[in-house]
Amino acid sequence: MRLILIRHGQTPNNVRSLLDTAIPGPGLTAAGLEQAAAVPSALFGQAIDALYISNLTRTALTAAPLAADRALEPILRDGLREISAGSLEMMGDRDSIAAYLFAVKSWIGGDLSVRMPGADTGYEVLERFDAVIAEASSAENVAMVSHGAMIRFWAGYRGINIDWSDTRYHDLSNTGIVTLTGEPTGSMAPGGWHIESWQGAPASEMQVH
Repeated sequence: MRLILIRHGQTPNNVRSLLDTAIPGPGLTAAGLEQAAAVPSALFGQAIDALYISNLTRTALTAAPLAADRALEPILRDGLREISAGSLEMMGDRDSIAAYLFAVKSWIGGDLSVRMPGADTGYEVLERFDAVIAEASSAENVAMVSHGAMIRFWAGYRGINIDWSDTRYHDLSNTGIVTLTGEPTGSMAPGGWHIESWQGAPASEMQVH
């Protein structure tokens, strides 16, 4: 299975650096719409058999140009939603962001028992995302529009060839794209997927091959 994970386009609260994870969330900025419009070109020539989105508005808006270009009907799944900020929701101060990142980094490091303040453990977040991957695995090439922290966590935990100390993996701008190959493992243990490419820049800045 080839999996293309696409971060949504820029939102107003991305600009404000707020922990905005609640459903349905805001739409895209003008820049975000331009980023979304560039996604089909960034994926030119790459096969896509199915297109999935989360239940947050920003993923539907980001997927729309790709869906139109490939004549695909986006499949909505709650499991692709952003990692809930819980009691940190809509906070933007340094301590709140550090607390959010602490949980995510702990999960990537293998400690799924850490709980996001007022929200889920890594086990719960991994389980819901894995469930969507398992559902989609009947298709050979799948694109999913999801969220920054969610993609970083899942790819960081599942990728067998990722060195998280390498700062290039920290960058995943709006409409950044991570491509992996693998199969669902049916296990909470890390691994199972190989990262083919990590394109952290917006789709509009990616070269078409």
